[in-house]
Amino acid sequence: MKKLSLLTISCGLLTIMTSCGGKLGALSADNFTVTPNPLEAHAGQVPATITGNFPEKYMNKKAVVTVTPVLRWNGGEMAGAPATFQGEKVQGNNQTISYLVGGHYTMRANFAYQPAMQQSQLYLTFNAYVGNKQVQIPEVMVATGVIATSQLVNQCLKEATPSYGQDAFERSTMHKQTATIQFLLGQANLRASELNSDNIRQFIAKLKEIQANPEGNVINNIEVSAYASPDGKYEINEKLAGKREANSSDYVKQQLKKTQLDTFVDSKYTAEDWEGFQELVAESSLQDKDLILSVLSMYKDPEEREREIKNIATVYKDLADGILPQLRRARLTANYEVIGRDDDQILAQFNDDATKLSLEELVYAATLIDNPAQKEAIYAKTIQLYPKDARAYNNLGAMAYQNGNLDTAVNYFTQALSVNPQSAEANANMGLISLLNGKTDQAQQYLSKGSGADQLSTALGALYISQGQYAQAAQALRGSNSNTAALAQLLAKDYTSCTAALSGVKKPTALTSYLKALVSARSGYADGVTENLKAAIAQDPSFAEYAKKDLELSKYANR
Repeated sequence: MKKLSLLTISCGLLTIMTSCGGKLGALSADNFTVTPNPLEAHAGQVPATITGNFPEKYMNKKAVVTVTPVLRWNGGEMAGAPATFQGEKVQGNNQTISYLVGGHYTMRANFAYQPAMQQSQLYLTFNAYVGNKQVQIPEVMVATGVIATSQLVNQCLKEATPSYGQDAFERSTMHKQTATIQFLLGQANLRASELNSDNIRQFIAKLKEIQANPEGNVINNIEVSAYASPDGKYEINEKLAGKREANSSDYVKQQLKKTQLDTFVDSKYTAEDWEGFQELVAESSLQDKDLILSVLSMYKDPEEREREIKNIATVYKDLADGILPQLRRARLTANYEVIGRDDDQILAQFNDDATKLSLEELVYAATLIDNPAQKEAIYAKTIQLYPKDARAYNNLGAMAYQNGNLDTAVNYFTQALSVNPQSAEANANMGLISLLNGKTDQAQQYLSKGSGADQLSTALGALYISQGQYAQAAQALRGSNSNTAALAQLLAKDYTSCTAALSGVKKPTALTSYLKALVSARSGYADGVTENLKAAIAQDPSFAEYAKKDLELSKYANR
Protein backbone atom coordinates (compact mmCIF):
# COMPACT_ATOMS: atom_id res chain seq x y z
CA MET A 1 0.00 0.00 0.00
CA LYS A 2 2.86 2.32 0.84
CA LYS A 3 4.64 1.60 -2.46
CA LEU A 4 1.45 2.32 -4.34
CA SER A 5 1.13 5.70 -2.67
CA LEU A 6 4.67 6.70 -3.61
CA LEU A 7 4.08 5.63 -7.20
CA THR A 8 0.87 7.59 -7.30
CA ILE A 9 2.56 10.70 -5.93
CA SER A 10 5.45 10.48 -8.44
CA CYS A 11 3.07 10.10 -11.35
CA GLY A 12 1.13 13.09 -10.10
CA LEU A 13 4.23 15.30 -9.95
CA LEU A 14 5.26 14.22 -13.45
CA THR A 15 1.81 15.09 -14.71
CA ILE A 16 2.03 18.53 -13.12
CA MET A 17 5.48 19.19 -14.61
CA THR A 18 4.59 18.10 -18.11
CA SER A 19 1.04 19.28 -18.29
CA CYS A 20 2.21 22.72 -19.41
CA GLY A 21 4.52 21.15 -22.02
CA GLY A 22 8.30 21.36 -22.45
CA LYS A 23 11.02 19.54 -20.58
CA LEU A 24 13.77 22.24 -20.84
CA GLY A 25 16.33 19.72 -21.93
CA ALA A 26 19.82 20.28 -23.24
CA LEU A 27 20.49 22.77 -26.05
CA SER A 28 23.29 22.47 -28.59
CA ALA A 29 25.61 24.94 -30.30
CA ASP A 30 23.39 24.55 -33.36
CA ASN A 31 20.74 26.56 -31.51
CA PHE A 32 23.00 29.65 -31.41
CA THR A 33 24.89 31.89 -33.80
CA VAL A 34 27.60 34.25 -32.55
CA THR A 35 28.81 37.26 -34.55
CA PRO A 36 31.71 37.52 -34.98
CA ASN A 37 33.08 34.06 -34.42
CA PRO A 38 35.86 34.02 -33.38
CA LEU A 39 35.33 37.14 -31.32
CA GLU A 40 37.33 40.31 -32.01
CA ALA A 41 38.74 42.98 -29.71
CA HIS A 42 37.88 46.56 -30.61
CA ALA A 43 38.55 49.70 -28.58
CA GLY A 44 39.58 47.59 -25.60
CA GLN A 45 36.33 45.65 -25.63
CA VAL A 46 35.24 42.25 -26.96
CA PRO A 47 31.66 42.60 -28.25
CA ALA A 48 29.48 39.68 -29.27
CA THR A 49 26.01 39.43 -30.78
CA ILE A 50 24.30 36.14 -29.92
CA THR A 51 21.27 34.95 -31.85
CA GLY A 52 19.47 32.08 -30.10
CA ASN A 53 16.66 29.71 -30.97
CA PHE A 54 14.37 27.87 -28.59
CA PRO A 55 13.06 24.86 -30.55
CA GLU A 56 9.40 23.92 -30.96
CA LYS A 57 7.78 22.41 -27.86
CA TYR A 58 10.83 23.27 -25.76
CA MET A 59 9.81 26.16 -23.53
CA ASN A 60 7.61 24.98 -20.68
CA LYS A 61 4.69 27.38 -20.34
CA LYS A 62 5.55 27.95 -16.65
CA ALA A 63 9.32 28.20 -17.17
CA VAL A 64 11.64 31.16 -16.62
CA VAL A 65 15.10 30.80 -18.21
CA THR A 66 17.99 33.24 -17.74
CA VAL A 67 20.80 32.99 -20.29
CA THR A 68 24.22 34.40 -19.35
CA PRO A 69 27.18 34.63 -21.74
CA VAL A 70 30.46 33.80 -20.00
CA LEU A 71 33.90 34.17 -21.58
CA ARG A 72 36.40 31.74 -20.05
CA TRP A 73 40.15 31.44 -20.39
CA ASN A 74 42.95 29.78 -18.53
CA GLY A 75 42.86 31.30 -15.08
CA GLY A 76 39.80 33.52 -15.40
CA GLU A 77 36.36 34.20 -16.70
CA MET A 78 34.05 37.17 -17.24
CA ALA A 79 30.26 37.22 -17.43
CA GLY A 80 28.31 39.37 -19.81
CA ALA A 81 24.85 40.86 -19.35
CA PRO A 82 22.18 38.14 -18.93
CA ALA A 83 18.84 37.91 -20.74
CA THR A 84 15.72 36.31 -19.28
CA PHE A 85 12.90 34.52 -21.16
CA GLN A 86 9.59 33.14 -19.93
CA GLY A 87 6.90 30.66 -20.88
CA GLU A 88 3.44 31.64 -21.99
CA LYS A 89 1.80 31.26 -18.56
CA VAL A 90 4.37 33.28 -16.63
CA GLN A 91 3.34 36.75 -15.53
CA GLY A 92 6.39 38.94 -16.13
CA ASN A 93 8.06 41.50 -18.36
CA ASN A 94 10.58 39.21 -20.04
CA GLN A 95 10.44 38.04 -23.66
CA THR A 96 7.82 35.31 -23.97
CA ILE A 97 8.68 32.16 -25.91
CA SER A 98 5.88 30.11 -27.46
CA TYR A 99 5.70 26.44 -26.48
CA LEU A 100 4.37 25.25 -29.82
CA VAL A 101 6.53 27.25 -32.25
CA GLY A 102 9.53 28.14 -30.06
CA GLY A 103 11.18 31.51 -30.57
CA HIS A 104 14.23 33.45 -31.68
CA TYR A 105 16.05 36.09 -29.71
CA THR A 106 19.12 38.31 -29.94
CA MET A 107 21.30 39.38 -27.04
CA ARG A 108 24.50 41.38 -26.92
CA ALA A 109 27.47 40.87 -24.68
CA ASN A 110 30.58 42.94 -24.10
CA PHE A 111 33.76 41.99 -22.26
CA ALA A 112 36.65 44.24 -21.24
CA TYR A 113 39.61 42.88 -23.14
CA GLN A 114 42.45 41.06 -21.41
CA PRO A 115 45.40 39.56 -23.33
CA ALA A 116 44.66 36.04 -22.02
CA MET A 117 41.31 36.16 -23.81
CA GLN A 118 43.01 35.36 -27.11
CA GLN A 119 42.72 31.70 -26.09
CA SER A 120 39.24 31.56 -24.65
CA GLN A 121 35.78 30.07 -25.14
CA LEU A 122 32.41 31.74 -25.01
CA TYR A 123 29.80 29.74 -23.11
CA LEU A 124 26.11 30.25 -22.52
CA THR A 125 25.00 29.24 -19.05
CA PHE A 126 21.37 28.76 -18.03
CA ASN A 127 19.48 29.38 -14.82
CA ALA A 128 16.04 27.80 -15.30
CA TYR A 129 12.94 27.33 -13.16
CA VAL A 130 9.59 25.70 -13.76
CA GLY A 131 7.41 27.24 -11.16
CA ASN A 132 9.52 27.19 -8.02
CA LYS A 133 11.57 24.20 -9.07
CA GLN A 134 15.05 24.75 -10.50
CA VAL A 135 15.82 22.78 -13.64
CA GLN A 136 19.34 22.01 -14.86
CA ILE A 137 20.18 22.97 -18.45
CA PRO A 138 23.75 22.13 -19.48
CA GLU A 139 25.90 25.08 -20.58
CA VAL A 140 26.80 25.35 -24.26
CA MET A 141 30.07 26.52 -25.85
CA VAL A 142 29.19 28.80 -28.75
CA ALA A 143 32.44 30.51 -29.84
CA THR A 144 36.20 30.03 -29.53
CA GLY A 145 38.97 32.60 -29.15
CA VAL A 146 39.42 36.34 -29.59
CA ILE A 147 41.25 38.00 -32.49
CA ALA A 148 43.20 40.84 -30.88
CA THR A 149 44.92 42.44 -33.88
CA SER A 150 43.67 45.91 -32.90
CA GLN A 151 45.59 45.63 -29.63
CA LEU A 152 48.86 45.76 -31.57
CA VAL A 153 48.35 49.52 -31.38
CA ASN A 154 50.08 49.35 -28.01
CA GLN A 155 53.17 47.92 -29.67
CA CYS A 156 52.94 50.68 -32.28
CA LEU A 157 52.81 53.27 -29.50
CA LYS A 158 55.91 51.87 -27.83
CA GLU A 159 57.80 52.20 -31.11
CA ALA A 160 56.25 55.54 -32.10
CA THR A 161 58.44 58.59 -32.66
CA PRO A 162 57.30 61.33 -30.26
CA SER A 163 57.10 64.99 -31.26
CA TYR A 164 60.26 67.06 -30.88
CA GLY A 165 60.27 70.82 -30.41
CA GLN A 166 61.88 72.27 -33.54
CA ASP A 167 64.50 75.01 -33.61
CA ALA A 168 63.93 78.25 -35.49
CA PHE A 169 67.61 78.64 -36.26
CA GLU A 170 68.43 80.41 -39.53
CA ARG A 171 72.06 80.58 -40.50
CA SER A 172 71.32 83.36 -42.97
CA THR A 173 68.86 86.16 -42.13
CA MET A 174 67.86 89.21 -44.15
CA HIS A 175 68.11 92.66 -42.58
CA LYS A 176 67.59 96.29 -43.53
CA GLN A 177 69.27 99.50 -42.44
CA THR A 178 67.31 102.61 -43.41
CA ALA A 179 67.89 106.35 -43.31
CA THR A 180 65.99 109.41 -44.54
CA ILE A 181 67.29 112.65 -46.03
CA GLN A 182 64.83 115.56 -45.80
CA PHE A 183 64.74 118.40 -48.37
CA LEU A 184 63.45 121.94 -48.20
CA LEU A 185 60.53 123.10 -50.32
CA GLY A 186 61.58 123.31 -53.97
CA GLN A 187 65.19 122.23 -53.27
CA ALA A 188 67.21 119.09 -54.10
CA ASN A 189 70.57 119.88 -52.48
CA LEU A 190 71.86 117.70 -49.65
CA ARG A 191 72.20 119.87 -46.57
CA ALA A 192 75.01 119.32 -44.09
CA SER A 193 72.51 119.17 -41.22
CA GLU A 194 70.83 116.18 -42.86
CA LEU A 195 74.04 114.36 -43.71
CA ASN A 196 75.18 114.75 -40.11
CA SER A 197 71.90 113.50 -38.64
CA ASP A 198 71.85 110.46 -36.39
CA ASN A 199 70.03 108.24 -38.86
CA ILE A 200 72.58 108.97 -41.62
CA ARG A 201 75.44 108.39 -39.19
CA GLN A 202 73.93 105.00 -38.24
CA PHE A 203 73.47 104.13 -41.90
CA ILE A 204 77.13 104.82 -42.69
CA ALA A 205 78.22 102.95 -39.55
CA LYS A 206 76.31 99.87 -40.70
CA LEU A 207 78.03 100.01 -44.08
CA LYS A 208 81.40 100.08 -42.32
CA GLU A 209 80.36 97.20 -40.08
CA ILE A 210 79.33 95.10 -43.09
CA GLN A 211 82.64 95.84 -44.80
CA ALA A 212 84.65 94.96 -41.70
CA ASN A 213 83.04 91.51 -41.35
CA PRO A 214 82.61 90.07 -44.85
CA GLU A 215 82.26 86.50 -43.50
CA GLY A 216 79.35 87.45 -41.27
CA ASN A 217 77.66 90.04 -43.50
CA VAL A 218 76.80 90.20 -47.18
CA ILE A 219 75.31 93.33 -48.70
CA ASN A 220 72.85 92.66 -51.50
CA ASN A 221 71.99 96.18 -52.70
CA ILE A 222 71.06 99.69 -51.64
CA GLU A 223 67.74 101.19 -52.63
CA VAL A 224 67.33 104.97 -53.07
CA SER A 225 63.74 106.22 -53.29
CA ALA A 226 63.28 109.99 -53.75
CA TYR A 227 60.00 111.89 -53.49
CA ALA A 228 58.37 115.27 -53.93
CA SER A 229 55.37 116.38 -51.95
CA PRO A 230 52.04 116.51 -53.86
CA ASP A 231 51.72 120.28 -53.96
CA GLY A 232 52.51 122.54 -56.90
CA LYS A 233 52.79 121.69 -60.58
CA TYR A 234 53.37 118.06 -61.48
CA GLU A 235 56.08 118.89 -64.05
CA ILE A 236 58.05 120.84 -61.46
CA ASN A 237 57.67 118.07 -58.87
CA GLU A 238 58.82 115.43 -61.33
CA LYS A 239 62.05 117.32 -62.10
CA LEU A 240 62.58 118.03 -58.41
CA ALA A 241 62.12 114.38 -57.39
CA GLY A 242 64.50 113.30 -60.16
CA LYS A 243 67.21 115.71 -58.90
CA ARG A 244 66.74 114.48 -55.34
CA GLU A 245 67.19 110.90 -56.55
CA ALA A 246 70.35 111.76 -58.50
CA ASN A 247 71.94 113.68 -55.62
CA SER A 248 71.07 111.00 -53.08
CA SER A 249 72.36 108.20 -55.32
CA ASP A 250 75.63 110.04 -55.86
CA TYR A 251 76.02 110.46 -52.12
CA VAL A 252 75.44 106.74 -51.52
CA LYS A 253 77.96 105.78 -54.19
CA GLN A 254 80.52 108.07 -52.57
CA GLN A 255 79.99 106.36 -49.22
CA LEU A 256 80.29 102.93 -50.78
CA LYS A 257 83.60 103.95 -52.33
CA LYS A 258 84.83 105.27 -48.99
CA THR A 259 83.89 102.07 -47.18
CA GLN A 260 85.20 99.93 -50.04
CA LEU A 261 81.88 98.14 -50.49
CA ASP A 262 80.83 96.94 -53.91
CA THR A 263 77.10 96.64 -54.42
CA PHE A 264 74.31 97.69 -56.76
CA VAL A 265 72.45 100.95 -56.14
CA ASP A 266 68.83 100.70 -57.21
CA SER A 267 67.36 104.20 -57.45
CA LYS A 268 63.96 105.55 -58.39
CA TYR A 269 61.78 108.59 -57.74
CA THR A 270 58.11 109.43 -57.24
CA ALA A 271 56.99 112.82 -58.57
CA GLU A 272 54.08 113.27 -56.13
CA ASP A 273 53.91 111.05 -53.10
CA TRP A 274 50.14 110.76 -52.68
CA GLU A 275 50.50 107.34 -51.06
CA GLY A 276 52.80 108.70 -48.37
CA PHE A 277 50.51 111.70 -47.97
CA GLN A 278 47.52 109.43 -47.31
CA GLU A 279 49.44 107.37 -44.77
CA LEU A 280 50.61 110.44 -42.83
CA VAL A 281 47.13 111.97 -42.81
CA ALA A 282 45.57 108.70 -41.60
CA GLU A 283 48.10 108.53 -38.73
CA SER A 284 47.71 112.22 -37.80
CA SER A 285 45.39 113.97 -35.37
CA LEU A 286 44.20 116.54 -37.92
CA GLN A 287 40.71 117.85 -37.21
CA ASP A 288 39.29 117.12 -40.67
CA LYS A 289 41.48 114.16 -41.65
CA ASP A 290 38.43 112.02 -42.57
CA LEU A 291 37.33 114.72 -45.00
CA ILE A 292 40.79 114.81 -46.57
CA LEU A 293 40.86 111.03 -46.91
CA SER A 294 37.46 111.07 -48.58
CA VAL A 295 38.76 113.63 -51.10
CA LEU A 296 41.68 111.30 -51.88
CA SER A 297 39.29 108.44 -52.56
CA MET A 298 36.90 110.56 -54.64
CA TYR A 299 39.43 112.26 -56.94
CA LYS A 300 42.15 110.42 -58.81
CA ASP A 301 43.52 113.36 -60.84
CA PRO A 302 46.43 114.97 -58.92
CA GLU A 303 45.45 118.55 -59.75
CA GLU A 304 41.83 117.98 -58.72
CA ARG A 305 43.00 116.42 -55.47
CA GLU A 306 45.27 119.35 -54.65
CA ARG A 307 42.59 121.90 -55.54
CA GLU A 308 39.92 120.22 -53.39
CA ILE A 309 42.28 119.83 -50.45
CA LYS A 310 43.27 123.50 -50.63
CA ASN A 311 39.58 124.35 -50.47
CA ILE A 312 39.55 122.87 -46.96
CA ALA A 313 41.02 126.04 -45.61
CA THR A 314 40.74 125.02 -41.96
CA VAL A 315 43.40 122.33 -42.26
CA TYR A 316 45.52 123.27 -45.25
CA LYS A 317 47.96 125.30 -43.15
CA ASP A 318 48.39 122.28 -40.85
CA LEU A 319 49.06 120.12 -43.91
CA ALA A 320 51.58 122.60 -45.26
CA ASP A 321 53.40 122.87 -41.94
CA GLY A 322 53.18 119.29 -40.62
CA ILE A 323 52.49 116.77 -43.36
CA LEU A 324 53.94 118.01 -46.66
CA PRO A 325 57.51 118.69 -45.39
CA GLN A 326 57.84 115.06 -44.36
CA LEU A 327 57.20 113.97 -47.95
CA ARG A 328 60.14 115.97 -49.39
CA ARG A 329 62.66 113.25 -48.85
CA ALA A 330 64.89 110.49 -50.06
CA ARG A 331 64.82 107.10 -48.33
CA LEU A 332 67.99 105.00 -48.26
CA THR A 333 67.68 101.25 -47.62
CA ALA A 334 70.65 98.90 -47.31
CA ASN A 335 69.57 95.28 -47.80
CA TYR A 336 72.09 92.93 -46.27
CA GLU A 337 72.38 89.36 -45.09
CA VAL A 338 73.78 88.27 -41.72
CA ILE A 339 75.57 84.91 -41.91
CA GLY A 340 75.57 82.99 -38.63
CA ARG A 341 77.90 80.30 -37.31
CA ASP A 342 78.21 77.12 -39.30
CA ASP A 343 77.61 73.70 -37.68
CA ASP A 344 81.22 73.18 -36.62
CA GLN A 345 81.41 76.68 -35.18
CA ILE A 346 78.22 76.17 -33.17
CA LEU A 347 79.48 72.93 -31.63
CA ALA A 348 82.88 74.46 -30.94
CA GLN A 349 81.22 77.44 -29.28
CA PHE A 350 79.11 75.10 -27.14
CA ASN A 351 82.21 73.32 -25.91
CA ASP A 352 84.05 76.59 -25.35
CA ASP A 353 81.33 78.78 -23.83
CA ALA A 354 77.70 77.85 -24.41
CA THR A 355 76.48 81.13 -22.91
CA LYS A 356 77.47 82.87 -26.15
CA LEU A 357 75.02 80.78 -28.17
CA SER A 358 71.46 81.92 -28.76
CA LEU A 359 68.49 79.81 -27.71
CA GLU A 360 67.85 78.79 -31.31
CA GLU A 361 71.50 77.87 -31.85
CA LEU A 362 71.39 75.62 -28.76
CA VAL A 363 68.22 73.81 -29.81
CA TYR A 364 69.69 73.44 -33.30
CA ALA A 365 73.00 72.17 -31.90
CA ALA A 366 71.27 69.14 -30.39
CA THR A 367 70.12 68.07 -33.86
CA LEU A 368 73.77 67.92 -35.00
CA ILE A 369 74.64 65.23 -32.47
CA ASP A 370 73.89 61.50 -32.70
CA ASN A 371 75.39 60.55 -29.34
CA PRO A 372 72.47 60.45 -26.84
CA ALA A 373 74.56 61.54 -23.86
CA GLN A 374 75.93 64.57 -25.72
CA LYS A 375 72.48 65.43 -27.03
CA GLU A 376 71.08 65.31 -23.49
CA ALA A 377 73.93 67.53 -22.29
CA ILE A 378 73.00 70.18 -24.85
CA TYR A 379 69.34 70.11 -23.80
CA ALA A 380 70.33 70.26 -20.13
CA LYS A 381 72.47 73.35 -20.80
CA THR A 382 69.61 74.88 -22.77
CA ILE A 383 67.31 74.45 -19.78
CA GLN A 384 69.94 76.01 -17.54
CA LEU A 385 70.37 79.07 -19.78
CA TYR A 386 66.77 79.39 -21.01
CA PRO A 387 64.52 77.80 -18.35
CA LYS A 388 61.38 79.45 -19.72
CA ASP A 389 61.51 77.65 -23.06
CA ALA A 390 59.56 74.35 -23.18
CA ARG A 391 61.40 72.69 -26.06
CA ALA A 392 64.44 71.33 -24.22
CA TYR A 393 62.24 69.80 -21.49
CA ASN A 394 60.02 68.23 -24.14
CA ASN A 395 62.91 66.91 -26.20
CA LEU A 396 64.53 65.28 -23.19
CA GLY A 397 61.14 63.66 -22.54
CA ALA A 398 60.95 62.50 -26.15
CA MET A 399 64.38 60.86 -25.84
CA ALA A 400 63.30 59.12 -22.63
CA TYR A 401 60.10 57.93 -24.34
CA GLN A 402 62.06 56.37 -27.19
CA ASN A 403 64.30 54.62 -24.65
CA GLY A 404 61.26 53.17 -22.88
CA ASN A 405 61.74 55.30 -19.75
CA LEU A 406 58.13 56.43 -19.56
CA ASP A 407 58.22 57.76 -15.99
CA THR A 408 61.15 60.01 -16.88
CA ALA A 409 59.39 61.05 -20.07
CA VAL A 410 56.24 62.04 -18.17
CA ASN A 411 58.33 64.10 -15.76
CA TYR A 412 59.93 66.10 -18.58
CA PHE A 413 56.67 66.53 -20.51
CA THR A 414 55.03 67.80 -17.33
CA GLN A 415 57.82 70.35 -16.84
CA ALA A 416 57.43 71.45 -20.46
CA LEU A 417 53.72 72.05 -19.92
CA SER A 418 54.37 73.93 -16.69
CA VAL A 419 56.55 76.33 -18.68
CA ASN A 420 54.19 76.49 -21.65
CA PRO A 421 50.77 74.85 -21.23
CA GLN A 422 50.13 75.36 -24.94
CA SER A 423 53.24 73.48 -26.11
CA ALA A 424 51.93 71.47 -29.05
CA GLU A 425 54.73 68.92 -28.80
CA ALA A 426 54.39 68.28 -25.07
CA ASN A 427 50.62 67.94 -25.37
CA ALA A 428 50.95 65.51 -28.28
CA ASN A 429 53.48 63.46 -26.33
CA MET A 430 51.32 63.36 -23.22
CA GLY A 431 48.59 62.09 -25.53
CA LEU A 432 50.87 59.17 -26.47
CA ILE A 433 51.50 58.42 -22.78
CA SER A 434 47.77 58.51 -22.04
CA LEU A 435 47.09 56.07 -24.88
CA LEU A 436 49.72 53.69 -23.56
CA ASN A 437 47.96 53.83 -20.20
CA GLY A 438 44.61 53.08 -21.84
CA LYS A 439 43.18 56.54 -21.06
CA THR A 440 41.67 57.48 -24.40
CA ASP A 441 39.53 60.34 -23.07
CA GLN A 442 42.55 61.95 -21.46
CA ALA A 443 44.57 61.35 -24.62
CA GLN A 444 41.93 63.10 -26.70
CA GLN A 445 42.12 66.17 -24.45
CA TYR A 446 45.89 66.37 -24.81
CA LEU A 447 45.87 65.78 -28.56
CA SER A 448 43.30 68.54 -29.07
CA LYS A 449 46.09 70.93 -27.98
CA GLY A 450 48.74 69.31 -30.16
CA SER A 451 48.06 71.15 -33.41
CA GLY A 452 51.35 71.79 -35.16
CA ALA A 453 53.31 68.99 -33.51
CA ASP A 454 55.36 67.11 -36.10
CA GLN A 455 54.08 63.66 -35.06
CA LEU A 456 50.48 64.61 -34.26
CA SER A 457 49.04 62.52 -37.11
CA THR A 458 50.67 59.39 -35.67
CA ALA A 459 49.19 60.09 -32.25
CA LEU A 460 45.76 60.82 -33.70
CA GLY A 461 45.87 57.64 -35.76
CA ALA A 462 46.70 55.63 -32.65
CA LEU A 463 43.85 57.35 -30.80
CA TYR A 464 41.35 56.44 -33.50
CA ILE A 465 42.57 52.84 -33.51
CA SER A 466 42.19 52.72 -29.73
CA GLN A 467 38.63 53.99 -30.16
CA GLY A 468 37.85 51.42 -32.85
CA GLN A 469 37.49 54.11 -35.54
CA TYR A 470 39.62 52.42 -38.17
CA ALA A 471 38.51 54.41 -41.21
CA GLN A 472 39.32 57.68 -39.41
CA ALA A 473 42.67 56.27 -38.33
CA ALA A 474 43.54 55.29 -41.90
CA GLN A 475 42.55 58.76 -43.11
CA ALA A 476 44.61 60.51 -40.43
CA LEU A 477 47.65 58.43 -41.38
CA ARG A 478 47.17 58.51 -45.14
CA GLY A 479 50.53 58.94 -46.86
CA SER A 480 52.46 57.89 -43.77
CA ASN A 481 54.73 54.87 -44.10
CA SER A 482 54.71 53.58 -40.55
CA ASN A 483 53.62 50.56 -38.56
CA THR A 484 50.77 52.59 -37.07
CA ALA A 485 49.50 53.57 -40.51
CA ALA A 486 49.77 49.97 -41.71
CA LEU A 487 47.83 48.68 -38.70
CA ALA A 488 45.08 51.25 -39.31
CA GLN A 489 44.77 50.19 -42.94
CA LEU A 490 44.84 46.51 -41.99
CA LEU A 491 41.98 47.01 -39.54
CA ALA A 492 40.10 49.08 -42.13
CA LYS A 493 40.57 46.13 -44.54
CA ASP A 494 42.53 48.25 -47.03
CA TYR A 495 45.18 45.61 -47.66
CA THR A 496 46.71 47.31 -50.69
CA SER A 497 47.47 50.50 -48.75
CA CYS A 498 48.62 48.42 -45.79
CA THR A 499 51.16 46.58 -47.95
CA ALA A 500 52.39 49.84 -49.48
CA ALA A 501 52.83 51.46 -46.06
CA LEU A 502 54.81 48.49 -44.74
CA SER A 503 57.05 48.50 -47.81
CA GLY A 504 57.86 52.17 -47.17
CA VAL A 505 58.80 51.88 -43.48
CA LYS A 506 62.30 53.40 -43.26
CA LYS A 507 63.46 51.42 -40.23
CA PRO A 508 61.53 48.12 -40.23
CA THR A 509 61.11 46.38 -36.89
CA ALA A 510 59.85 42.97 -35.81
CA LEU A 511 56.38 44.52 -35.70
CA THR A 512 56.74 45.52 -39.36
CA SER A 513 57.39 41.88 -40.31
CA TYR A 514 54.54 40.66 -38.10
CA LEU A 515 52.10 43.06 -39.75
CA LYS A 516 53.31 41.81 -43.14
CA ALA A 517 52.51 38.29 -41.98
CA LEU A 518 49.02 39.37 -40.93
CA VAL A 519 48.21 41.09 -44.23
CA SER A 520 49.54 38.04 -46.07
CA ALA A 521 47.24 35.81 -44.01
CA ARG A 522 44.22 37.96 -44.76
CA SER A 523 45.16 38.02 -48.44
CA GLY A 524 45.53 34.23 -48.58
CA TYR A 525 49.27 34.36 -49.28
CA ALA A 526 50.58 31.44 -47.17
CA ASP A 527 54.23 31.74 -48.23
CA GLY A 528 54.21 35.41 -47.27
CA VAL A 529 52.87 34.53 -43.83
CA THR A 530 55.60 31.97 -43.18
CA GLU A 531 58.41 34.17 -44.51
CA ASN A 532 57.41 37.30 -42.58
CA LEU A 533 56.54 35.48 -39.38
CA LYS A 534 60.02 33.91 -39.36
CA ALA A 535 61.52 37.37 -39.92
CA ALA A 536 59.51 38.84 -37.02
CA ILE A 537 60.56 36.06 -34.65
CA ALA A 538 64.20 36.42 -35.71
CA GLN A 539 64.10 40.10 -34.76
CA ASP A 540 62.04 39.63 -31.60
CA PRO A 541 61.63 36.06 -30.26
CA SER A 542 58.64 37.10 -28.12
CA PHE A 543 56.56 37.09 -31.30
CA ALA A 544 56.88 33.29 -31.41
CA GLU A 545 54.67 32.85 -28.33
CA TYR A 546 52.43 35.72 -29.34
CA ALA A 547 51.78 34.17 -32.76
CA LYS A 548 50.77 30.85 -31.17
CA LYS A 549 47.93 32.68 -29.39
CA ASP A 550 47.00 34.80 -32.41
CA LEU A 551 44.07 33.14 -34.16
CA GLU A 552 45.08 34.79 -37.42
CA LEU A 553 48.53 33.19 -37.41
CA SER A 554 48.43 30.32 -34.92
CA LYS A 555 48.18 27.60 -37.55
CA TYR A 556 51.42 28.89 -39.09
CA ALA A 557 53.19 29.44 -35.76
CA ASN A 558 52.48 25.90 -34.61
CA ARG A 559 54.00 24.26 -37.71
